[in-house]
Amino acid sequence: MYTLQFDEQVCVTCPTTDCLTKCQYMELDPEKAHDEMMNLLAGKDSLVLNECMTCYACEEYCRRGNHPYYLICERREEKGILTAPRPITNQWINMTAMQGKFMVGEIKDMAMSCCFIPQLCDLGKGVIFRDVTSASVFGAEFMCPAVHTHFAKMSVVKERLPQVMDNFKKLGVKQVLCMHDECYGTFTSIAPAYGIEVPFEPIYYMDYLLQRLQDLKDQIRPLNIKAVYQRPCSNRLIPHKFHLVKEILDLIGVELLERKYQGDNALCCGGGGGNFFTDILGSGEDSAGRIRIREALDTGAEMVAVACPNCAQMLLDAAKIESAGEKIKIADVAEIFSMCWS
Repeated sequence: MYTLQFDEQVCVTCPTTDCLTKCQYMELDPEKAHDEMMNLLAGKDSLVLNECMTCYACEEYCRRGNHPYYLICERREEKGILTAPRPITNQWINMTAMQGKFMVGEIKDMAMSCCFIPQLCDLGKGVIFRDVTSASVFGAEFMCPAVHTHFAKMSVVKERLPQVMDNFKKLGVKQVLCMHDECYGTFTSIAPAYGIEVPFEPIYYMDYLLQRLQDLKDQIRPLNIKAVYQRPCSNRLIPHKFHLVKEILDLIGVELLERKYQGDNALCCGGGGGNFFTDILGSGEDSAGRIRIREALDTGAEMVAVACPNCAQMLLDAAKIESAGEKIKIADVAEIFSMCWS
């Protein structure tokens, strides 16, 4: 079994413990945060194990590359601390198991990974993706298993990710276009953290989008709308790619508005830890999704741009509860740019 490559001394000597002090869901001063991290390193009980929202943000806050989020998930699993009811956790393990039911298109040097998310197959169509649509792959055999970190099941990740790598290797591809932040984050962050070989070059779909939009800029019809962006939790694994969404939206005439919780202090949609299925955290006024919708309305935005199907559904539900369904539209970035062709 693969093990997390983690240097404890990096945490012991860390002067800030930003991974915990910057957390949006826990209030820890530097001293308390350091103590809790020492508890995690020693395998002791820690309030972090009960309060972590699985938003990945600590991976971004740690500037020393020591993967605190993966450590938290490891410790939770060791202690049997579930983030969702056991039936939900097991349901996800079972329904994402490889069963030999997958789809593979006309693969050459590049494959377009739609993971195990049907919506990604629809988004990967049209003029932007016309050169790669026929090379799509879909199914559990090609699914990045990062979703299981939300359930503190790192054993599933470590078991399945090498199998996914082998399945891509059998296709003989040189590049894999990742249509979801979580896939790209899995291949460029989780895999290296566990010493799992990636036998291809992962391509982030927003890099691909930006290049295609620049190639076709003369055909773009600017949308001239105002929007806010719901940063997906998995983008925390690849913070160096965050700037791309603004560049893309600028190109198609979407003004990205400022709001309180954005960038490195963004709030998640509230769907982590199985809450997408159970709403065990509740949908009260202080729920992450409703806060995000009220924030968006306060800016005067006409649209919330998203880059994750779960974010889209959580915010759609929150907008209904806030009676804002007619006031603001929720749309994927890929869906938005499909609107701009003249």
